[in-house]
Amino acid sequence: MPKDTTPGKPTTRRYSHEEKAAAVRMVRTLRAELGTEHGTVQRVASQLGYGTESVRSWVRQADIDEGNVAGLTTSDAARLKALEQENRELKRANEILKRAASFFGAELDRQHKK
Repeated sequence: MPKDTTPGKPTTRRYSHEEKAAAVRMVRTLRAELGTEHGTVQRVASQLGYGTESVRSWVRQADIDEGNVAGLTTSDAARLKALEQENRELKRANEILKRAASFFGAELDRQHKK
């Protein structure tokens, strides 16, 4: 089934790391050749058939990851995501333990009062 490629409509295509890296290299090469940043992302995106904003974000993230621009690196973002997941799991576990302690505490009180 062909993918709907209506202009302006977002796609759900996933690009490999190699595809992203190649697009970033192409943008940087074109910028060096032309001596300008203007229009390079859109030109490369059109050539490759990728979304302009996707390519723009890959170039921006590559600049951050290489330390050329301030921001959250890919590895830091992955670590943050993992820590947030662990935090959610620990909060759920603590809630379960609190409920269990409350249940068993109430049960002990009932047995003590008999």
